[in-house]
Order: sequence, then C-alpha cells, then structure tokens
Amino acid sequence: MQIPILKLKNILLTSIQSDMTDDDALRYQADVVSFLEKSDAKGFIIDITAMDIVDSFMARVINETARMARLMGAKVVLCGMQPMVALTLVEMGRELIGVDTALNLDKGFDKLLEMISEGVD
Repeated sequence: MQIPILKLKNILLTSIQSDMTDDDALRYQADVVSFLEKSDAKGFIIDITAMDIVDSFMARVINETARMARLMGAKVVLCGMQPMVALTLVEMGRELIGVDTALNLDKGFDKLLEMISEGVD
C-alpha cells in the first residue's frame, strides 16, 4: 500500500487512511524523504485521523519520519490523533519528540503556516 503525498504550495501532506504493515511503514518513510528532497517544501503534515491503532513500531516510524523531515528543513505537524492512540502511546512510554501536534487537519494546517511564517523550529 502506497500512501499518497500531496504538495500544496510549499507544504507536503500525507494522510494515513488505514493501518500499515511494517513494510508499508518503511516504504512510506522512504517515500516522504525522497519527496522532500525533490520538493522545496517548508512544511510537512502527517494526518493520522483514520488510524485507530498505533503500535510501538508505527510510533517509531512516525517519530523518525518527522525527525528526518525536520533535518531536511521542513517544519512538521502531526494531526488527527485519536484519543485511544494517544492513550496507547503514553502507556507504551512512546514520545513523539520534537513533533508538534494538532487536534485535526484544519488546526494542523494553521499551526504549520504559523510556524513557517514565524520561523519556529
């Protein structure tokens, strides 16, 4: 399963619409990094609204993908985290280090635009 990566002006958007296998997650990570290299994106949104479950591996992949995007110069916002996903991440002791979050895609987009305009890291 390939996760589409959309480019809206200088922002990349991915929306993970279903659970992924470990191989899908690694392919997603590679696709994002490759797309970032080819674009002049200043921001990157990861929408996980449709994900009901995030296991330890997927949490690690999301965190690493966000960190890679930041290293490549993009501001990153993770949005749409379901309450059970947040609860699971906390119970597993997984932190999304250096990843800004927003309640939904609309608020995530606004937050990212603000971060880009203010040059926030």
